[in-house]
Amino acid sequence: MQHRHLLPNEIDLLLDGEIGFNVTPLRTHADDCPDCEARLARARVIVAKLEQLPHFVPNARFADRVMQQVHIIEPWHVAALDAARRLVPQSRSMRVLMGATASVAAVLMSGSAVWLAFRADIAMYAFHLATDRARGALLTGIGHVVSNTFGQPALDAMRTGGFAGIAMGAGAMLVAVGLATFGFKSLATASRGTRE
Repeated sequence: MQHRHLLPNEIDLLLDGEIGFNVTPLRTHADDCPDCEARLARARVIVAKLEQLPHFVPNARFADRVMQQVHIIEPWHVAALDAARRLVPQSRSMRVLMGATASVAAVLMSGSAVWLAFRADIAMYAFHLATDRARGALLTGIGHVVSNTFGQPALDAMRTGGFAGIAMGAGAMLVAVGLATFGFKSLATASRGTRE
């Protein structure tokens, strides 16, 4: 231990009066090294002064005031469990009523799921019927818009052409809009050039 001075944690061991195999060489070094002995004496003075300080007892509401300012992040599963506990009624009769209602709802939902599983053809038929009606209503609405905007000949061309006719009409419309935009931009540039 002669090659180095005592570390702060080693001085703490000596101040605390620890005993053991590792403490004996520390005491021997502190007795032999004047610098470490002086540091140990200064630390003993500080500890003695700290022990003489009066002990303060905090206010009874101190912990409550501190905890009000502490932001505690609650895990999601604890929050979900607390929310579920708040939903459970306190009285026994209401818990029984709530349990019976939940059981009836669970039986009805399970029965409906089983019925749908065994009667999937009816569910598929209803789904296809609903989608066909929705598609028909959408096409009728589009037909009215096209008829009112472009006239009956455009609607007839769209009906006879099918999807390809709609795609070609939409492409022609986009080309017409692009050409019109380019033409208006050219006119604006030309009129600006003649003014200057």
